[in-house]
Amino acid sequence: MKRLQRLFRIAWVFCRYRLDIFLPMAELPVPLKLFFLLAPWHLFPQPKLDRGDRLRLALEELGPVFVKFGQILSTRRDLLPDDMAFSLKNLQDKVPPFPGEAAQDIIEKSLGAPVAELFAEFSREPMASASVAQVHAATLRDGREVVVKVIRPGIERVIRQDLSLLYMMAGLLERYWSEGRRLHPVEVVADYDSTIHDELDQQREAANASQLRRNFENSSLIYIPYIDWDYTRKSVLVMERIYGIPIADVAALQAAGVNLKVLAEKGVEIFFTQVFRDSFFHADMHPGNIFVDVSNPADPRYIAVDFGIVGTLDPDDQSYLARNLLAFFRRDYRQVAELHIQSGWVPADTRVNEFEAAIRTVCEPIFEKPLKDISFGHFLLRLFQTARRFNMEVQPQLVLLQKTLLNVEGLGRQLYPELDLWSTAQPFLETWMRKRIGPSGLIKSLQTHLPAWLEQSPEMPQLVHDALVQLRNSGSNGQSSRATLELLRENRAREERRWRRGLAAAALVGVAWLSIDHDLATIAQTMPAHGWALLAAATWLIAGSARKT
Repeated sequence: MKRLQRLFRIAWVFCRYRLDIFLPMAELPVPLKLFFLLAPWHLFPQPKLDRGDRLRLALEELGPVFVKFGQILSTRRDLLPDDMAFSLKNLQDKVPPFPGEAAQDIIEKSLGAPVAELFAEFSREPMASASVAQVHAATLRDGREVVVKVIRPGIERVIRQDLSLLYMMAGLLERYWSEGRRLHPVEVVADYDSTIHDELDQQREAANASQLRRNFENSSLIYIPYIDWDYTRKSVLVMERIYGIPIADVAALQAAGVNLKVLAEKGVEIFFTQVFRDSFFHADMHPGNIFVDVSNPADPRYIAVDFGIVGTLDPDDQSYLARNLLAFFRRDYRQVAELHIQSGWVPADTRVNEFEAAIRTVCEPIFEKPLKDISFGHFLLRLFQTARRFNMEVQPQLVLLQKTLLNVEGLGRQLYPELDLWSTAQPFLETWMRKRIGPSGLIKSLQTHLPAWLEQSPEMPQLVHDALVQLRNSGSNGQSSRATLELLRENRAREERRWRRGLAAAALVGVAWLSIDHDLATIAQTMPAHGWALLAAATWLIAGSARKT
C-alpha cells in the first residue's frame, strides 16, 4: 500500500510539471502510446518554465532520493541535453533537517550510551543537512572538537521504495527507447543504487576517509580530518571538526590574501594524484565538501569532508586513460581513435580515419585557451554526441571520474579563470607514464612479482604434467589427442624460454639504469639485500635460458 501511495505521489508530480515531454512517444508500442495520449496530465496547463527547471523542481519535490539521483544524473551529459543537465546541476544538496531529538536517539542506540556520557557538549541544532544525513557539532570528553554525522531515520525504507520505481522506469526506457541499449539506463540506476547504499554506511565512509588520510599524510596539498573509530558505527560517524573557508566563498579567500592561482593548480594536482598515483579518489568534490586552510595564504591547503563516494580505477583503466589524455594534449587524434578501437569502446569495424576526423573537430577548438574560455560541459557533450555517431558504449567505470572532473573544472573556473589545465596536467601525466613503463617502473614490478613467480615456479612443471596426464586419460587416444599433447609441450617450452628471457632482460635493463648515475662501488654500497637477490635470480635465469636454447 505504501509503495502504491508513493507511485501515486510520483504520478501527481509527473502531471503537475508535465514531464510527459521527456517520453519517447514515437517509439512506444501502441497500447502505451494510447495510454499516455489519454493520460490525465493533459488536463494540467503546461508550465511556462523551461523543461530543465521543471525536471529540477519535480525532483526536489519528490524528496532526497530523487534529489541525489538528479545530482548524479546532471553529470551524465551522454543521457541528457545540455540545457537539462545544466539545470540539474543547480540542485541544492540542502533539505529540511530532521529533529535533533531523533538524531540523539540514533546516536544513543548506535553507541549504547546517553549523549551526556559520550560528549562533554552536544548541539541538537544541526550544522548542515543533506540528502541522507545531517551533521551536529560536539565536544568529546577529552576536549577535542568533533562533528557527528547521523543517517536520516527511515531513509533506507524510502530508498528501497524509490529505487524499485527507478529500476522500473529505467527498464521501460531501455526496452522502448532507441538509445536505451547503448546508454544502459538500468546500469545508471544500478550505479546510483550502489552509490547511495555506500553513503548509508558510515563505517564505509570512515574507512574511505582513513585511506585518503594515509594517502595524503603530511601533504601540503590537502588535509583529511581524522576519524574517531571508537564513536563510529553504521549510522553514526564522529570526525575531527575542521575550520576553513568554503571553497565557494571566493571573496573571503581573496580577503584572506590566498594565492588563488596556486590554489587552483593544487586542485588539479590533487585530482591527478588521486587518480593515477593512488587509484583512489574523492568522487564528491562539489563546493559544499571542500574548504581551504588559509593559515599560510601563499601556500594554501585544501580540506575535504564527506567521503561517502570514492572512485577507483584498475591498472588497465589508468594506463588507457593516461595514454588517451596525453594523446589529446599532443593533438594526436589518430592515436586517440586507435586506442578507442583497440579497447573495444567503439566497434572494431569503425573506420579510423572518420573517427579521427570527428575527434579532431571536437578537440581542436579548445586548445591553447585559458580555462575561462573553455566549457568542459560543452566539450564533453560534443564528445558524447560524437560517440553516439560511432555507437560508442558508455563506460560505467569512468562515470565517477567524469563527475569528479566536472567538479574540478567548476572549482578551477571559480578560483582562477586563467588556469591552463593542459600545462598543469600534462607534466604530471608524462612523469607518471615514465614511472609506470620506464626502468624504475619495471624494477618496481619485478620487486613486487618476482618473489611470487619464484615461489610458484617449482610447482609449474608438476601442474603442467598433471594437466597432460588428465588430457591423456580423458579417453581419447587418437591422432588429435597426440597432436594436442605435442602442442602443449611446445607451448610449455616456449613460455618457459620467454619467461626466462623476459626476466633476464628486465634485470639487465635495471642494472643499466642504475649504472647511469652511479658507479659500481656506490651501487654495491647502497643496493639492499633483496636487490642483489634479484640480480642473482636474473643470472640464474640467463644461464637457464642459454641451456634451453
